[in-house]
Amino acid sequence: MIGKTAFWENLKMAVDTIRSHKLRSFLTVIGVVVGVITVMLISSIISGIDTAVKKEIESFGTRSIFIYKFEVGVRTSAPTREERLRPPLTIEDALAMRKLPSIETTVPFLDVSSSFFGQKTIVSRAGKQTASVQINGTSPELEKAGVEILAEGRWFTEYESEEGKAVCLIGNTVKETFFPYESPIGKELEINGIQFRVIGLLEKRAQLFGGGGGNNDQSNVIYMPIGIAKRIKPNSDDVFILAVAKEGKMEEAKSEIENLLRTRRKVPFDAPNNFSMETAASIIEQFRAITAGVALAMVLISSVGLMIGGIGVMNIMLVSVTERTREIGIRKAIGARQSDILMQFLIEAATLTGFGGILGLAIGWALTFVVALFFPSYVPWWAPIAGFLVSVGIGLVFGLFPAWKAARLDPIEALRYE
Repeated sequence: MIGKTAFWENLKMAVDTIRSHKLRSFLTVIGVVVGVITVMLISSIISGIDTAVKKEIESFGTRSIFIYKFEVGVRTSAPTREERLRPPLTIEDALAMRKLPSIETTVPFLDVSSSFFGQKTIVSRAGKQTASVQINGTSPELEKAGVEILAEGRWFTEYESEEGKAVCLIGNTVKETFFPYESPIGKELEINGIQFRVIGLLEKRAQLFGGGGGNNDQSNVIYMPIGIAKRIKPNSDDVFILAVAKEGKMEEAKSEIENLLRTRRKVPFDAPNNFSMETAASIIEQFRAITAGVALAMVLISSVGLMIGGIGVMNIMLVSVTERTREIGIRKAIGARQSDILMQFLIEAATLTGFGGILGLAIGWALTFVVALFFPSYVPWWAPIAGFLVSVGIGLVFGLFPAWKAARLDPIEALRYE
């Protein structure tokens, strides 16, 4: 067991060696630096996206159930032919779900942003116009669902919904586009040629992946009563349903909804569901399964840089052993044991890669602030610790053979070495 005094002496010798060969030391550990930077960036991006997605999905409520004709959740491919041929969900389906014992409320969303043929709905006011706003017809139950928070004004009423009144709620991005210096409440906004009165302004939502407008901007939305939405797009049938389960009734709610929809949609007993149903927890689980695979792939890629750094360390330590053969012989002649020599070179290798790890952490941490401009970024507490420990471990593993070789040198032969 190496004593504390001997350890600090070996550490001091290692630092002196590194300082006397600064350029050589830096070039030796550049692979370690790149590997640690990669680990930092990967962990910050994946953790940041995971946190942002979890926060966004949970903003719909942990008791929410998402129901749609297409598969809900994280998609890695376009809808299949079978999905496209499924009959759409209906507003009547949403109303039927409200009568289930385990359901608190349901909110249908009728997408009228574009037609079946891709024709966009135009929003305009005072010479400005855009076709990138996400427009949904919905019911007054939106207020009870808790997915949106009212910042100003009021929600539309059951009467306005049933009568198809031309009123709407707008997101913060729509407000900034058309009412940048004034309150939008009571003002008019033209949607597909119909004048709508703005009655409510919604609070700004957190943005995934930096926002950027269009469907990627969670505040670039307009909600209107379903009655008037059908007038704008009479052939639109793209209904998405948000159901909210009663407290502690999530599993019962899922089972009741499934049975109800299978009956209403006349799904044969032995056939799979022709609709999709997911909860916030299941969507988060899907997303994490994907990010776990991405993280593993990126760690394998970063390990290449660490391996290159490790080979460089082994190479430079073998050169160091050759250069310091006489020094090793003198140390052995005055009483140094094999374990002392072994520990000296292991500490030197670990110190070399440890400095590379610290440099990589510093650069990686700085780069996470740049990444945060484009992606959600969050550095988990374990990332810098893991980066440093891995860098030191690389030095110990790849420095073991040169250290063993130095420890096995014959002191007489070493003293004769020129």
